[in-house]
Amino acid sequence: MLQGCTVQPLLTDLYQFTMAYGYWKSSKEKATAVFELYFRESPLGGEFTIFAGLQDCLLFLSKFQLTKEDVKYLQSVLPPTTEQGFYDYLRNIDTSAVTLRAVPEGSLVFPKVALLVVEGPLAIVQLLETPLLTLVNYASLVATNAARFRLAVGPEKRLLEMGLRRAQGPDGGLSASRYSYIGGFDGTSNVLAGKLYGIPLFGSMAHSYITSFTSMSEVEVQTLKPALEGQPAVDFVSLCKEWLARVCRLLQVPQDQINSSELAAFISYAMSYPRNFIALADTYNVMRSGVPNFCAVSLALHELGYRTVGLRLDSGDLVQQSLKVRRTLRTCAAEFGVSWFSDVPIIVSNGISEKDLIDLQNQRNEIDSIGVGTHLVTCTSQPSLGCVYKLTQVCGKPRIKLSEDREKMTLPGKKTAYRLYGPDGSPFLDLLTRDGESPPRAGEEIQCNVLSKRGECLRVRAARVETLYRVYFKHGQVSQGPCTPLEIRTHAQNSLTNLHPQHKHLQEPVPYQVAVTTKLCDLLTELTKESSPLPWQPDSSNHTA
Repeated sequence: MLQGCTVQPLLTDLYQFTMAYGYWKSSKEKATAVFELYFRESPLGGEFTIFAGLQDCLLFLSKFQLTKEDVKYLQSVLPPTTEQGFYDYLRNIDTSAVTLRAVPEGSLVFPKVALLVVEGPLAIVQLLETPLLTLVNYASLVATNAARFRLAVGPEKRLLEMGLRRAQGPDGGLSASRYSYIGGFDGTSNVLAGKLYGIPLFGSMAHSYITSFTSMSEVEVQTLKPALEGQPAVDFVSLCKEWLARVCRLLQVPQDQINSSELAAFISYAMSYPRNFIALADTYNVMRSGVPNFCAVSLALHELGYRTVGLRLDSGDLVQQSLKVRRTLRTCAAEFGVSWFSDVPIIVSNGISEKDLIDLQNQRNEIDSIGVGTHLVTCTSQPSLGCVYKLTQVCGKPRIKLSEDREKMTLPGKKTAYRLYGPDGSPFLDLLTRDGESPPRAGEEIQCNVLSKRGECLRVRAARVETLYRVYFKHGQVSQGPCTPLEIRTHAQNSLTNLHPQHKHLQEPVPYQVAVTTKLCDLLTELTKESSPLPWQPDSSNHTA
């Protein structure tokens, strides 16, 4: 069963309905049309994008229908000259005649290659434009942003999404949690995302929990039962105080400098979650209070058979602090004979960006997990992917949009897309063909024209050829079973693994090539000549790759 963000048909731009009326008035509403949803440039300075949002698109299509209340509202906002017959038409429209082909969700996608190909009655597929763009644009952008964070930090460290409170509203926050997981994050703090999408949850305490305690007298429960069942409860408060004295002597930290209210908060939390104790150690002073208090409570838990989950830092020089904390943990582990204590995970957060992660990887550090919020969910360096939805064919006739800005020219006609792989298993070119053309075959020479090089002619041979599009929606029904976020995440990570490293560089990556067949290139040239006195011409030079 599909589960995701439900978008209503009225979540659209008014001009979609004014155009639909124009189509209806001109008796063109039933003309078969093909639209393509794609982007013109890879985001965030990179060379790849992770396609996301398909499951929500399918959910939207499967439920698309205007209610009586929707139509009544449209009657109140459209010009009074709009004929009643149009509203009767709107009451009965659905997506039973719509077909949607798409690249599998989680795939790597590249500029000018359609992510979605939508075919159906002109007025209806026009009405789908804004909702589909809404569902794909942000989802793909945040999944790609997350993938870049993962590439920046490497595969070893855990990445935790913690951006719900910083996201653009509740829908943005939920989408960010879902699609950052697909992009390579390991977990989220968002409880609803955990429930809906099965994303692993992470969370401990905030500074407010610690500052809510003012003294040890506020720790009302004094005892804790050992992990081993059947053992009597122990005076845990006294045990923590004993361990604090031992830790302070070892670390040569004056015990009178230890913040006792922080200790009270740690003890209270540990007794609430003895098997899941994580402490935020930077509320007052990291090395002269937070870390000694953490060590004391953790070692007291160890004496009762429990094992601490982690220590979190949220301010200051996180790299240097991680080194100091790790040295302290190892010192305690050696002195007190608790071997696992030296490896307690260190978790950091504090407005971390992609650049911060790159810098982190270039320095020696002892950080195990990283919580990321604002820069992930808001995609600070580029707030929009810029997907567009363009008409390419009506009644079997290819259509083209020309522009003084060459990048905004559309590729005409209904098309098929193929991905070509080299002998090393990496993709090296996406090939667009006219619908009905013979597909490229592995081992055969293929002549094509590269889009990013003004039509430069290229001859290539592929070790393997993959058809990119699958039919996901037809006859009003979803035609492929839904994928879970974990399945999409796995596909996305496998796709990234297979992409050649030169295309994954976070700065100045080698461009990935997208090309068109000779037939499609000829069609483009022909339609351009018909529509403009300045025709688009491919270069005549030949190159072999």
